[in-house]
Amino acid sequence: MTSKNLLRKNKLLFVLLLALPLVACDKARVFEENTAVDKAGWEQNKPVNFEVNIDDTLSSYRFFMNVRHAEAYPYSNLYVFMHTRLPDGQMARDTVELMLQDQEGNWTGSGLGDIFDHQIMFRKNLRFPRKGTYQFSLEQAMRTPILPFVMEMGLRIEKEPLAK
Repeated sequence: MTSKNLLRKNKLLFVLLLALPLVACDKARVFEENTAVDKAGWEQNKPVNFEVNIDDTLSSYRFFMNVRHAEAYPYSNLYVFMHTRLPDGQMARDTVELMLQDQEGNWTGSGLGDIFDHQIMFRKNLRFPRKGTYQFSLEQAMRTPILPFVMEMGLRIEKEPLAK
């Protein structure tokens, strides 16, 4: 192993060790999962699916979408259809626009090299109407059948912080 590779591995290990306490102390998180999309690009007909078991219908929640993309991603935004199946089988669909760049054309997410991660809140103060398993399906809604340079999509649900 070259010294350059060893240094790179040591830096990665250091970053992971620093991030571990942040992840371990994340009491607000109810659910978070990221799923890789096809290396060729995110196809319109290939949704990313999540199942979430909810047992607290009294709390309010915030919803985030996680996006990981390469710097070569050709757009400043990303439209996503979010399909929700409630425990009783009812369906709902939302269209969500995720802004990935500011007005000057800079990526708004955190970056390491040419990879950028975004965690974008798109709903807040929502309550789940019933206990049970909710199914969420994220589908890219851009005007291209295969969306290049999107690497992962994710969903995060957390409880709203209590007002002070």
